[in-house]
Amino acid sequence: MFARRPGPYNLPCFPAFYLQWSRRGDSPSGRPAAPSTPFARTVAIPLENMSDTKKLSAVEKIKEESNYLRGQIAEQLADGTDNFASDTTQLIKFHGSYQQDNRDRRAELRAEGKDKAYDFMVRTRIPGGRLTSEQLLAELDLCDEIGNTTLRITTRQGLQLHGVLKSNLRQAIHRINEIQLSTLAACGDVERNVMCCPAPRKHNQIWDQLQATALEIAEHLAPKTGAYHELWLTDPETGNKELAGGGKPDVEPIYGETYLPRKFKTAIALPEDNCADIYSNDLGLLAIVEGDTIVGYNVVVGGGMGTTPSAEKTFPAVGSDMAFVTPDRLIDVVTAVVLVQRDFGNRSDRKVARLKYLIADWGLERFKAKVEEYFGGPLAGPRDAKVHGHDDHMGWHEQGDGRWWYGLNVENGRLVDREGFQIKAALREICTALKPGIRLTAHQSVLLTDIDAENRNRIEDILRRHGVPLTRDISNARRWSMACVALPTCGLAVTESERALPGLMDQLDVEIERLGLTGERFTLRMTGCPNGCARPYNSDIGLVGKTAGKYTVFLGGRIEGDRLNFLYKDLVPEEEVVAELARVLAYFKDAREEGESLGDFCHRKGAEDLLANTERYATV
Repeated sequence: MFARRPGPYNLPCFPAFYLQWSRRGDSPSGRPAAPSTPFARTVAIPLENMSDTKKLSAVEKIKEESNYLRGQIAEQLADGTDNFASDTTQLIKFHGSYQQDNRDRRAELRAEGKDKAYDFMVRTRIPGGRLTSEQLLAELDLCDEIGNTTLRITTRQGLQLHGVLKSNLRQAIHRINEIQLSTLAACGDVERNVMCCPAPRKHNQIWDQLQATALEIAEHLAPKTGAYHELWLTDPETGNKELAGGGKPDVEPIYGETYLPRKFKTAIALPEDNCADIYSNDLGLLAIVEGDTIVGYNVVVGGGMGTTPSAEKTFPAVGSDMAFVTPDRLIDVVTAVVLVQRDFGNRSDRKVARLKYLIADWGLERFKAKVEEYFGGPLAGPRDAKVHGHDDHMGWHEQGDGRWWYGLNVENGRLVDREGFQIKAALREICTALKPGIRLTAHQSVLLTDIDAENRNRIEDILRRHGVPLTRDISNARRWSMACVALPTCGLAVTESERALPGLMDQLDVEIERLGLTGERFTLRMTGCPNGCARPYNSDIGLVGKTAGKYTVFLGGRIEGDRLNFLYKDLVPEEEVVAELARVLAYFKDAREEGESLGDFCHRKGAEDLLANTERYATV
């Protein structure tokens, strides 16, 4: 059993057609032709592509009848209960919230004859993970005032509040918007948070351009319904819009009234630094650079991590290179990919509704041809460029303008104050006194940017004084590990993840040091269920909760993120996981080729060889 560290949940919880194309014409399929700039128009879902109404999934019907995501949210917000009805729980996801309950308390509540104790997760969508000290301080205030006193950095460069009561939900979302952030489309069947490299490099404009592109895509693909402003940003008594922008017309030029068949994820990276993990996304954009200029992007499609063990038709996938596009047409291609998924993705079975299943069904060439139809012309083949690096940006780095950034490793993304470890308080002091820029990484950590050289020691002193380990004091294995939330709030989790991984790493670090492998760099990712929120299926080591107290061990991915791993052992009891990994690491030490990484070694050997040769090594 992995030792459980004091966690946040030991803390108190505070209180027909859509509007038609504007221009018609002949297309190869005989349908209205997709205009060359489809994002600029209200678009149609052809009747022939829509499933028979009787075959639509229940969620599709909920969306269709919701009046552009309104449903009964307003009425149920005011009904005095602590939870929403099941239909409404689907709609609030689009607004950035999940209804949850603390599963640790279920038995206790049942014994008292009570129902579940409901609360809510509220997620802030932050394209590229870029925000200010003032915004981070405001989110920390919210987690103390109306959350469970913790704030969590997500694996997609966002922030999550946990433990928000229904009575405080409007206040939470309203205040997040007051600081010029948003929860809209942080969840739901839409484009989620657009990821990209957060590094504040100043020696050229490449990184600024990547981050600006992430923001442009996020704004372009954000839902346009007025429901969000009406529900969360309007004074319910006076009806006055309290923030700039007010209400918006109910037209969804990209999504239509039923939005996408399933969630859609996008990320941008460079070949030398795939820190945004683009191959795990529905849509990945690999920037091609010549000199100091981005000349275009390789368009990567069809990645996705989630699986359903009871459904053999589901699987994880890494994306495939589809095309190359110049920057001036990038938004057009992004839109075309989204539209094809909108019109042809599976709306009957949500288990196979992601883009990866459409591509698996059609094949990449047919999919590309359909994207070209919507795009309005042929697309060039992808350039010969592969990812060959992944920088987590931790530690001190000179930005290129005479100032520095510091990458602060945050274990599993949880910002929490507990005895001997006060990372929230440390960040409060740093943000209040020095006001650095804040960047969130895809590995759940923080970059403190724009630091004057004379303040480097001051930041380290603040961290040490609050018991926060410096990045250089954290083992490589722990630094490159990552876990999803899992128990007690995730309704899908079957095992522990965030609360178990620190204890596992304590034990594994001992074995790594014993083997003399402390200098090795490999990704280890753990999830409490097969849905893969911490991206376990393309990591060097993936630990996926299969049933209570047991994990499936995957090996053979790699730190660059462009290769799936394979199933090594299934149903490994929690208390045996470290011993299994220690045997693999011992074999790796003895049989690796010069310079070979752990993931490449396991990939070369394969499951059969590893199983045959690791058993001879002593257990922990």
